[in-house]
Amino acid sequence: MSFINFNEIVHEAWTAYDSSREIVRIEDISAKVSTNHVYRITLKDHNFIVAKLSYFGKFEHFVEDHTIINALSNNLPSPFENFLARSLMKGNELFVHRRQSEIIDAWVVFYRPIKIRNRLPRRLNEKQIRRIGREAAKFHKACHTVRGTLPPSAKSMNVDIDGLLGELDTEEGDFHFHQYRDLIKKHCDLFRENYQELDADSMDTIPVFVDWNIGNFSVNESFRFFSRWDYDWFRMSSRIMDFYFFSRVVSDRGDRTIFTYNIDILMEERFILFLKSYHEVFPLTKREVLLLQETYRFFLLNYVIKYGRYFFHEVFATKLQKETFDIHLPSIEEKFDPEPLLTALNL
Repeated sequence: MSFINFNEIVHEAWTAYDSSREIVRIEDISAKVSTNHVYRITLKDHNFIVAKLSYFGKFEHFVEDHTIINALSNNLPSPFENFLARSLMKGNELFVHRRQSEIIDAWVVFYRPIKIRNRLPRRLNEKQIRRIGREAAKFHKACHTVRGTLPPSAKSMNVDIDGLLGELDTEEGDFHFHQYRDLIKKHCDLFRENYQELDADSMDTIPVFVDWNIGNFSVNESFRFFSRWDYDWFRMSSRIMDFYFFSRVVSDRGDRTIFTYNIDILMEERFILFLKSYHEVFPLTKREVLLLQETYRFFLLNYVIKYGRYFFHEVFATKLQKETFDIHLPSIEEKFDPEPLLTALNL
């Protein structure tokens, strides 16, 4: 969509928000892997605001997610009361601008700037892994504490899987996934069967951010969570949805520019060390550990296959989807073994 003037949409959104404050400059500060657009808006009064423009998924889900996140950011107890970037309000409501046309349906939300401290190193040592494990547990525990104060969410994992299956029956879905249709349906069925067998709907639901890429949050000098700003994959779900990306954070391979979504990192000793540290603070159950396999499968089905071509730039989406079809989905049952994880946690 390079022919669309996104700056114009952002300018239009700010005018709708507060026409009394003039924009001096709009700078694109987007990550290069994603199709989402992020802008730094400098105002004539020398203040600046961050704008995010998105056009994949559903508008209603976008508004719902940011409404929940704003409530969460206000309700989180210490030390996380200033951890999340907050969106701007107009009156008593979250402000979201929508541009609908024959060419695009896009949405813009504004964020207050948030302070950023230290980015995690590309490869963590064992002491750092233990600290991140404890911090993840403390944050999840804080989210669990306030879960009853948050607005309701319409999204669920089963709803998303049903959406993917429905897409296979569309002309566009058939065009993109015809060769892998049977494989996708097989893994959707496996997910639903195993999810039901674990009675996962009875597990506590908390806010999860899914994508804990080290470019999405910062820590202080003691490796305590300091700030978090990227919300592309936010949802209300089991806390286990966050664990695949935490396994990537502590992986022996470390953070890499060229990456893949393999399952092997869930079996690494370094991830087990993370789990043990997490478990000391906010204990896991056996069912939750078993759910790791299905949250990984769901991640591939929903975020890589269903939304991959909308979220990732084409060169990344094509590569990641092909690897998912040819390698990652077929290897789940073979490579994931929960026993070493359960043994380590004495479950």
